[in-house]
Formats: sequence, structure tokens, C-alpha cells
Amino acid sequence: MLTGMKQRAERARADRLIGTQVERIEAYLDSITPTPDSMDAPVLVFNASTRIQSLSLNAAFSMLAAWGLRAAGIPVRYLVCHEAMLQCMLGTDWSDLDRPPPCKNCMRFSENILPSELSFPIRLNRGLIERLESDLESRSLDELSDWRFKGLEIGELCLPTVRWALRRHDLYDDRATRGLFRQYLLSAAGLAEWFSATLTEHEPRALLVFNGITYPEAVARATALRLGIPVTTHEVGLRPLSAFFSHEHATFREVDLPEESNLDPDWSQVLDAYLKDRGQGRFSMAGVRFWPEIEPIPMELKVRMQAYRQVVPIFTNVIFDTSQVHANSIFEHMFEWLDAVGALTEHHPETFFVIRAHPDENRPGKESRQSVADWFESSGLSERTNVTFIGPDERISSYELIERSSYVLVYNSSVGLEAAILGKAVLCAGRARYTQAKTVFMPSDRAEYFRQLENLLESSLIEVPPEFAENGRRLLYQELFRSSIDLSDFLIPYPSLPGMVLLRDFEPQALKEHPSLEAIRRGVLDGAPFAAEPWVSTS
Repeated sequence: MLTGMKQRAERARADRLIGTQVERIEAYLDSITPTPDSMDAPVLVFNASTRIQSLSLNAAFSMLAAWGLRAAGIPVRYLVCHEAMLQCMLGTDWSDLDRPPPCKNCMRFSENILPSELSFPIRLNRGLIERLESDLESRSLDELSDWRFKGLEIGELCLPTVRWALRRHDLYDDRATRGLFRQYLLSAAGLAEWFSATLTEHEPRALLVFNGITYPEAVARATALRLGIPVTTHEVGLRPLSAFFSHEHATFREVDLPEESNLDPDWSQVLDAYLKDRGQGRFSMAGVRFWPEIEPIPMELKVRMQAYRQVVPIFTNVIFDTSQVHANSIFEHMFEWLDAVGALTEHHPETFFVIRAHPDENRPGKESRQSVADWFESSGLSERTNVTFIGPDERISSYELIERSSYVLVYNSSVGLEAAILGKAVLCAGRARYTQAKTVFMPSDRAEYFRQLENLLESSLIEVPPEFAENGRRLLYQELFRSSIDLSDFLIPYPSLPGMVLLRDFEPQALKEHPSLEAIRRGVLDGAPFAAEPWVSTS
């Protein structure tokens, strides 16, 4: 009870701090003299899947981007959910799927951070829902996944959110799952009607949304693109308090390699320092630090490794993560890949396979309900002497595993890029953000994947193209210091809520002058690449 009271008091204080800074910023923005084109079409801003009652990183990125546009005299309108969904992504409680979303808390926070006079409220389309309910009631899970509404593949757009909310890829065709899916589909249909009417009426200059994968934002993006309206998406960047903006899906983080063939020596040193910190667990993603500490490989495991001709680590992903939408290019999903690779271990007793679960599988409050640990237990691989499993809670160094490996197998994990930079051969089974460049071995289909895997397993000498490591360094540099747009001058981490932030007490004029917000403006308004000047965060 005392802990709950403390948390409520802390949240109330955070709300007051945010509200005070928002009032100060809004007063400044109201005083700006309109630009000659200020009466042109507005930029519309929408994110309904990023926060409920605290300011998340992505909610802050959306807010800062909108402020940066308004500070330059560009009209902005906010599209704000007012109980517009039967169920939303963050409001879904997988342990109680009948629990309604916490709309009052969400709307109260929206009122605290967004100006009502610039907001378009989105409300539930009850009439449409009543007309569509009977059509969806008797459909199977597969039929719900294939459902279309007025030309939009609503089922396909909602499916990643169902998987995210239920923390699994393989869905049960049961009453509870179908019920949740129907709530998303009916809500999405209502949103599609609203977005189509609103975008047609206001003819916006551009639309800015959270990642474009979660279902409300996916529907908004799909509707806008059908109408020929440019769409920008955003996600958390690779550096603390940094954002990644994209004209495609920001979850994929596709970037262009710098034209120069080699990095500037000074920046090369900065990159080396980052990689050293990461190798020791000193990094975070979306405000979450996965590795409080990293431990060396236990002696017992080292002894087991020495008994084999080669060591091959297999790095997995979180199965319900939105990145899997892009990854499933060769296999239907990651577990299909693991089944196939697991079957090969029996035929290669000379090879020691180390299956490494992703540390985010057991993140408190986001635990996977279809985990690699469960898969391994049911696979029968634990009975094979040449296979071992490292769980998500074990802090054994992945980097020491890479150093001891002959080559590395990944689905689409970030560790594949790091292994390539370390000079290791990396075979990818899924499309990753770094397979766009020549950094790893990326087969074109399943048959080629197994040909390449068998070649690696049988080879005594593995040749890695020398450009793989250098291309990896250049790509990571671009992701870290150019495409991850630094917003740390405006934000500080929330003390006790990982992934949440507070606003710094910055001067409002910075919204017009800061190079990071200028980079976002150029991208949203002119379609320019989202890249800022190289930076090193001190946060």
C-alpha cells in the first residue's frame, strides 16, 4: 500500500512538472507570428499506442516533432483518441481480455499535454460496429486474419497487435483470442472510416504516426497512403533519448550507408568506445537496460566447448516483437527456423550448438508467453550432448560466445551486426535492418539457406568477405550518430519508470533552432532523409 501511494505521488508530481512545461511551451507557440504559408494544409499527428498516463519516449518524440513544426510556423493538428476503440494495444490485459481499456486515465493525460483547440477528437463509431458485428461473430481465426474492409486488409493490419498483446506468435483459435481480434477489427474499421473522412476533408500536408505497425497507426498510415498523403513514422533510436524517423516503417530502421568508404578516425574511436560499452552490458534500448551486469562463460561450459571441433551460437529474438513483421522473409516465423536448425544438430555431433534466448523475453510486465525456453524444453534438444541452452535471465556474455565461435547463426537479432563487425561469419535466417548492406550472409530463399548452412558446418576454413566488417561499422555509425536523432536536450529519463521520460526545463526558442528538430522538419515537410549532424550524447 505504501509503495502504491509513493508511486501515485510520484506520478502526480511528474504530471505537474510536465503540465507546467507544456503550458510554458504552448504560450510560446501561441506567440509565434504565422508564416506566409501558415494557412496551408496542416501536418496531422497521431499516436494512440505509445502511452496511457505517463509520457513515454515515443509520445515525447511525437510531441517534440509537433512542437518543432509549430515553432517554424507550420500548422499542426492532433488526432486524439476519445474512447475510439473497443480495445487498444496498451489497454489490453492478456490475463483478463474482457477488461475494458483505461480510457479515462488516457484522456486525462491527453488533456494535460495536448491543446484542445488544435485537437480533433476520435470517437467510437458505434453504428458501424453494430452493422459489422454479426459478420465477424462466426469467423474463425484465419478468417479474421484475412478480413478486409472497404479495400483495406484490416485483418493483416491488426494481426501484429494481437500477437504483441498476447505475447505470442502462434495464436489459439479459441473464444478469448477471437473475441480480442474482433474488438481490434471493429475498432480498426471505425478508425478507417474516421481517417478517410478526416484526411479527405483537411487534405493534410503530411501525417506523422507512431511506428505504423500497431493497429491504430497502421490503419491511419494505410488510409493516408491510399489518398496520396506522405506519412512519417517514428520509433526509439539506438542511443538513449534518441528517435528514429522514417518515410517507411520506422521499426525496420533502414538507413543509407555514408558515401565515404572509411570512417573518420575520430568517429571510429567513438564507435569503438560504444562497442566496448555494449560488450560490457552498458547500454539500454527504449529506456530499458537489459544487462545490469555481464558474466563470463562458466568454466563447465568452456570445458564442454573444448570437446568439439567448432562452437556455433544461435541467437534468437522475441517472437511477438514488431520487428518480426519484417524478419519473416525465408521462414514463416522464428520457431519454424529453430525447428529446422534443431533437426540438423543430430547430424553434426562434431559441432557444439549454443542456443541463446533474447534477454527481453523475460522483461517484467512483458514476458513472452511463447518463449524459446518453452520451445527448447519441448524440442527434445536437451537430451543431445552437443546442444545447450542459455536462458534470458542468464547473464553470460554473448560477446564471449561470439569470440569462441566458428561462425554465428541469427534470425534478425542486432547481435548479428556486432558479430559481423568482430569479423565473424554470420548467417541470417530473417530479414534484418543490416541485411540491406553487405555485412552478413543473407540467402534469397530456404533452399539456399540450408546450402549455406551445410557449407559452414562442413568447412574447416571459413572465408568472410573483408568488406563485411567495414560495412558493418559504417552502417552502425550511421544508425547511431546520424539516423538516431538526438533529443536528449529536451528529455530526461523518468526516475522509476523505465521507458518513460520527463521534459527538461529548456528554453522554448530551442524548438525552432535545434538541429535535431530541423532534421525532423525537413524530413516531414520535404521528404528529406531523416539524418542529423553527427552527435555524441552525454546523457
